[in-house]
Amino acid sequence: MQIIGTVPKLKPRAVAAHKGDFGKVLIVAGSLGMSGAAALAGRSALRSGAGLVRVATPKSILPIVASIEPCYTAIPLPEDKAGRISAQAAAQILNAAADNNATAFGPGIGVSTDLRTVLARLIEQEGLNLIIDADGLNNLAALADWPAKLKANLILTPHPGEMKRLWPALIREPMPQERQDQAVEFARRTKAVVVLKGAGTVVTDGERVYTNKTGNPGMATAGAGDVLTGIITALVAQGLSSLDAAILAVYVHGRAGDIAAKALTQTSLIATDIIDHLPQAWPV
Repeated sequence: MQIIGTVPKLKPRAVAAHKGDFGKVLIVAGSLGMSGAAALAGRSALRSGAGLVRVATPKSILPIVASIEPCYTAIPLPEDKAGRISAQAAAQILNAAADNNATAFGPGIGVSTDLRTVLARLIEQEGLNLIIDADGLNNLAALADWPAKLKANLILTPHPGEMKRLWPALIREPMPQERQDQAVEFARRTKAVVVLKGAGTVVTDGERVYTNKTGNPGMATAGAGDVLTGIITALVAQGLSSLDAAILAVYVHGRAGDIAAKALTQTSLIATDIIDHLPQAWPV
């Protein structure tokens, strides 16, 4: 096992660069009552350098999502009676994903058979850069033998509770006690990059492993994971490998949280504060 001790960096921007040089991001997120998750992921992707961000969300909440941030565009999707993305959106999502450099799936989407249908189609897309988080992971845990169908370049970002659902759905052996062992073995079994969140977030592709040292307990707040999803997706869209993007993202996410906590206290820290302090968190 190779231990990674250095954090990757983005390349300096060319003087004559334009927005097309910095990647296009698709965020598939949100449901009735969960518009904030979609907006947080979209806003953090913008603050992380993506040239163009599109947020695909149920049509009933699109006006809310669009009004939160004018710098991303929004795609209205068909929805079910509960205000969740329906299976009828699958073709539209696949077409949008093909037109972007990286796609995130999961923040605030809920759990349903329709969503699992959409997700099953996404993971089968050859070469798609796909980041699955939050409810996306809960839907993934209910898909039988999904690694056998996997063709996308996959990043999974579970917190410990989500890992406890993902593990027994695929692996018969008991889950190891140590977080690093959990992440490494799951990455090996699935051929994905795994970001096991929490104090000392572990990032691994099954062969190399990085343990993050930034961040603080104030970041244990609703929406912080959605912010991380946006950061990772933006960095993949800008051309970093899945592993490098995940490492840089967790480092910057934690450092922004540390800067925010110093200014605002851990007690008062909320997810939007992490986004607001991203500009000061990038390594130089």
